[in-house]
Amino acid sequence: MASKTLNGPQKAAILLVALGAEASASVFKHLRQEEIDELTLEIASVGQISPKAKSSVVEEFYKTALANEYVSEGGIDYARELLDTALGSDGADEVLSRLSQAIQVTPFEFLQRTDSSQIINVIANEHPQTVALVLAYLPAETAAQVVSALPDDLQSEVAMRIALMDRTAPEVIRDIERVLERRLSSVLSQGFTSAGGLKALVQVLSKVDRQTEKTILETLTEQNGELADEVRRMMFLFEDIVVLDDKSVQLVLREIDGKELSVALKGTSDEVQAKIFSNMSSRAAAIVREDLQFMGPVQVSRVEESQQRIVGVIRRLEDRGSIVIGRGGEGDIVA
Repeated sequence: MASKTLNGPQKAAILLVALGAEASASVFKHLRQEEIDELTLEIASVGQISPKAKSSVVEEFYKTALANEYVSEGGIDYARELLDTALGSDGADEVLSRLSQAIQVTPFEFLQRTDSSQIINVIANEHPQTVALVLAYLPAETAAQVVSALPDDLQSEVAMRIALMDRTAPEVIRDIERVLERRLSSVLSQGFTSAGGLKALVQVLSKVDRQTEKTILETLTEQNGELADEVRRMMFLFEDIVVLDDKSVQLVLREIDGKELSVALKGTSDEVQAKIFSNMSSRAAAIVREDLQFMGPVQVSRVEESQQRIVGVIRRLEDRGSIVIGRGGEGDIVA
């Protein structure tokens, strides 16, 4: 898979895999739903990524980001001068040629896809003139949402300043951009992974909030039901039952046939069995232990099928809101 043969979404998918699950989940928060859907499918289908292809995509992204930063700071000529030093003449020509149609120096570009509620939090304590300057460069719909959320006395003042606004010095805009961008920035993971595919997608989904996960899986189900089922199977393994609280385990056990449970526990770790038995009555636990003792060899496929049916019960109970599977810190309790 050569970098030059990849399209934009494929490169974006490989870059997200390279950045790691946490950084990818953070990126998803700043994308539109249709972009999330497209990238989700790309990540799931990207397959094995050769080190050469991954390195090429990451390098291209770095050069592109570098060029955009330089252009934003001082224009094309300034960017070419700095890129000549950083990448050499040929490297500078290649990057600027590739970006000649794409590079557009738009102030506050990083806010273009930011949710209006986040923008409000970022500019809440800024001077009305600064607020007006930012809103003047935002898409009209986003700017309208921000204005609507401002205090009444600030709305009219900001509106007046937008109407009377004249040219603003580039250095002033850059200073404001740096301050606001720092507030929105997050630390990207430096870890790299060698492959994309389902595992990478599951890692990302395990870090996003429950609603985002649900929306993505629903879209996947509509577009590729088998792929969605495979992702769901990988999202929660039978062994992960140890992370459930005791009350949740007890609710799960009420939905499971004793014989099914005995098969599912065949060959599992002491930790898993201890979690199960501690949430059963002494009599029920004794019956399952006896079943395990006299069961004899069982085909791995049969064990996995039983475990998967129990995982299905867990997922259904979570969908109904009967139990909670903690993800990304959302299950933490604050005293």
